[in-house]
Parts: sequence; C-alpha cells; structure tokens
Amino acid sequence: MPIIRRYSLLATGLSSALLLAACDHKTSTSQEAATTKAPADSSATTTTSTDSAATNSKVASTATSASFGKTTDGVEVRLFDLTNAHGVKATITNYGGTLTSLLVPDKSGSLSDVILGFDNVSGYQSPAFRKSSPYFGALIGRYGNRIKGGKFTLDGKTYSLAKNNGPNTLHGGTVGFNQKVWAATPGVSADGPTLTLKYLSKDGEEGYPGNLNVTVVYTLTNDDALRIDYTATTDKATPINLTNHTYFNLDLSRSKDVLAHQVTLPADRYTVVDATLIPTGELKPVKGTPFDFTTPHAIGERIAQVPGGYDHNWVLNQASGQHSAATVYEPTSGRTMEVTTDQPGVQFYTGNFLDGTLTGKGGVVYGKHAGFCLETQHFPDSPNQPKFPSTVLKPGETYHTVTAYKFGVRK
Repeated sequence: MPIIRRYSLLATGLSSALLLAACDHKTSTSQEAATTKAPADSSATTTTSTDSAATNSKVASTATSASFGKTTDGVEVRLFDLTNAHGVKATITNYGGTLTSLLVPDKSGSLSDVILGFDNVSGYQSPAFRKSSPYFGALIGRYGNRIKGGKFTLDGKTYSLAKNNGPNTLHGGTVGFNQKVWAATPGVSADGPTLTLKYLSKDGEEGYPGNLNVTVVYTLTNDDALRIDYTATTDKATPINLTNHTYFNLDLSRSKDVLAHQVTLPADRYTVVDATLIPTGELKPVKGTPFDFTTPHAIGERIAQVPGGYDHNWVLNQASGQHSAATVYEPTSGRTMEVTTDQPGVQFYTGNFLDGTLTGKGGVVYGKHAGFCLETQHFPDSPNQPKFPSTVLKPGETYHTVTAYKFGVRK
C-alpha cells in the first residue's frame, strides 16, 4: 500500500500557504526521588539485549514490564521500563500509551525525571485529573488539537463529534486514545529498547468514521532520543492527527515552573486563533511579536504579552522529510532537548491551565507553567480548513509519521 507521510510545502506569505490543499498526499502524513517505580509483581518480565555501541562498557538495553494497577473498570494495566545503553530510562503505561517518567542526565551526569505525571494509574483517572484534563504524557487521537463546533464534512457527509472543550472537540473527544488500554509488546531493536502499542478505534467511535487500526512504537535509542513512530490504516476515509502530550520540565527536581527554559522554534509563522483557540485561517508572521522563537528566548521573557499564555500552532519552515521542530535549553541543569518530526506544525503549550489542584510524583504540586508541551501535528481544525494541509486518511493508504525527542547537555 502507498505510504502517505503528510507534510506541507509552506512557502513564504499567506497567499502561497493557501495552495497547500493541492499538496495533500505527496507523503503520509526534591523530585529526583519521585521517579516512577513499578510495584513488585511476580509476573514482571524483562527483555535484554547488549547494544553494540555499548559493548565495551557491557551495558545492556532492557525493556521490563510490571503491573501498574487497575483502571476504574477493573482492567489491569502494565508499566514498561525502557532503559538504553547509557542508563536513560523511559517509563510508559499501556493505559493511554502514557509516558509516565523519563530519566535523563544533567550536566553533572545525574539522572532525574523531566516530565510531569503520577506514581500510579489512579492518578490518571482521578476526578481532579478528569476535570482539568491535562493529558499528561498521553497518546492523542483520533485527532490531536481542536475541531471547531465538533463537526466536519467529509465526502458530502457531516459528522458530529463530542464537544469536550467549550463549543469544540479537543484531542479525540470525551474518551480519546488517552483513556484506552492499548495492547502492548516490549522488545529490543538495533536502535534500543522498544514498546509496541496497538489499538483498534472502531467505526463511529467518538463520532469518527471508519475502523482505524493504530500502531505506535516507542523506541528509546542509544543516542538518548525517545522516538515515536505512528502508523494507521482505515476502511473508511477519516481525519487523523496523532501526537503525544508529554509535559516537560528539564529541571523538574529543582524548579516549579519552566519560565527559564530557552526555546527555539524554526517557524516564521503561526496559526492565528479565535477566543476558543480555533484557527481563523490566517498564517501570521512571528517577526516583531512575542511568538518569534526563531532565535532562543526564555519562555517567561514575553509570555505576559500573550493573553492566557502560549497555546498555539507554529508553522514549521521546513515541511519535507525529518526536520527540526524545536530546541530547548535549561540553563541550571544544562539539559537540552531537540525535537524532530516530519509534520508541518508544532503546538507549543506552556501549562497555562495547571492550577495547583494536581499532585504528582513524589507529592509534587503542579502549578501554572509547571511544564511545557511540544505536540508535533497537522494544524488544528484542518478538517474544516480546506486551505490547510489535509489530514484525511483513505482506505488503501497508510498513515505514518515519526517524532523524536533527543536529550543532551550543554556545560
């Protein structure tokens, strides 16, 4: 089957951007103590492989599994630890395909957690979490971001979706992929330990057409990147926009917010939104505005100039192949993060709606701006915006996209 990794050929200026519809199918589209620990479980399993790059140090890449408790429906879910040849560790649960912990070194070599989350599955199902809906670490689908009015028309038929964000649909609806229990298989590849997750979204789920078969593979590579491969097929035309909603804080063990993080976004334009965060259709230049991250700026430097804080889609300058989506540097820890993707946009969100009502790993309270998200994606409301790159997947096509978060240090 043909592979359609979708991307846009976004040229300078709005007029050329409006030609994007013709380009649809050229391709497919003290917190250190708060590390998540899997409970003791007699059924725990381990997969191990010595990585060739680590042969001299005799360090092995491993993928382990243990119980993470039960959902409110009584379904047992698992917790998977992926550890690479350098000791970097990603912890993922098959509840929502959620990344719960990520241990990476700082400039002194000390490993600590750099993402927001909870110690057990009940934290992701609590009334407070459901009410605030921050989507900590979760896989998002069928459609990441917002769809205006909870409706779209495809092939002459109008589909109605659940409205779970004011008048709009957000991140797949009332019960999106973030609340599903995925089939999970740990393993070890040549690049590092892996976790393969599978889910069948049935025709009509949350109002979307078609039986959508989804596979997501997390790989913790031995060059310290967390790579996410998304693949999907359908038996009816349907919009799709898969992403991950991890909240990062590269100095989480010492800092309660991310305002000192320095961010670079290789994007000359962003999608202007209305009061409900739905795009107006305008792609506005960032130059001379607080949205200009073409050179590094601290998150807190100009955030007060943006009503509500940053929660917008940036139009990436390069749209073909694997390209840069963001670079982040945290001065105190020295940690860096480079985000690459083949998607045309990235949603930069600064935890504006966190309000201190959620207590996470190690008893840490998550207040406003406690973390930031970099959600690689197609643009919000694309099903209702014919001049944006298409997000429609058709029978016989394969949706495939790759995003990677690579970690390092600057001394």
